[in-house]
Amino acid sequence: MAQSPAVYFAPDAAPLPELARDWFDARGLTPVLCRTLDELMAMALRGRPLVVIFDARTQAAASCAACVRLKNDSYTGVVPAGMFVSPGEAALAQGFAAGADEVLAPNTPDAEVAIRLDVMLRRADRDVHVHPSTRLPGAPEIEAAIGIRLAAGELFAACYADLDHFKEYNDRYSYFEGDRVIRILAKILHDVVRGLSPEGGFVGHIGGDDFIFLVPMLQAPEICQEIVSIFDLLVPYQYSEQDRQAGYYFGKDRRGQLHRVPLMTVSIGVVTNERRTFSHPAQVSELATEMKSYAKTLNGSVYVVDRRNDPILGSPVGVSER
Repeated sequence: MAQSPAVYFAPDAAPLPELARDWFDARGLTPVLCRTLDELMAMALRGRPLVVIFDARTQAAASCAACVRLKNDSYTGVVPAGMFVSPGEAALAQGFAAGADEVLAPNTPDAEVAIRLDVMLRRADRDVHVHPSTRLPGAPEIEAAIGIRLAAGELFAACYADLDHFKEYNDRYSYFEGDRVIRILAKILHDVVRGLSPEGGFVGHIGGDDFIFLVPMLQAPEICQEIVSIFDLLVPYQYSEQDRQAGYYFGKDRRGQLHRVPLMTVSIGVVTNERRTFSHPAQVSELATEMKSYAKTLNGSVYVVDRRNDPILGSPVGVSER
């Protein structure tokens, strides 16, 4: 796959500042020159750039307007944007007001320029790799965390948590309330995992109501049981008094037929490398997905642990449910 382009935006086609050129060269990047807003957005929307450096030393208004446009688009707004400005506090303030992630004045020390641009890229990677709602690490960070544990030979448990009857809750109470429930689950997962396993725990958000958390193998039962207990304690209060007292409500299925919908529960599928050998994080996530799907066939909030051997099936799947 071709590398994402780096872009240098200069309305007057001025040459790259020497420090910016050195920074690009040191990272093996050859920036593409854009002179107009239309050129910039056409390129950015066609293939999101790795970085855009704006030259606002002479035509500040045009460069700042282009930066505003880049940052106001939901697709290109995550692109890290650096800006070189003319001397003065006003120019510095104008650059940041336009949405630039880093603004560099002429008096910025040479070594500091490279450091600031590097940090800008690291911040951008961090922001892209976290879920915007929960601020938990996303899929790339989850894969990396699993890979680190596999490479280190650690005994760990990968736990896939998913909500049951979440779609029906969204349909009844709105996506706004559904998003709030997702944040509640994220908070429970984070606090329990970090509280019981402050050194070895990791919590990631795949998306929607799907989460992966990694914990030392021996701590998995305690942590999963604590999550299940806290969730079941809190979830009834996310419903109206009438629904909470009844313990269910009537909702429509995909055919438009009314049926009884119970209160939400949480299902957790657990996979460990105690009896299995994994060579890639994808194998772990695939098996965790399988176990999560099995857990969702059971009633109530449960966690299920894969106790099969590799490669031949051994003892039955272990189930712990309240």
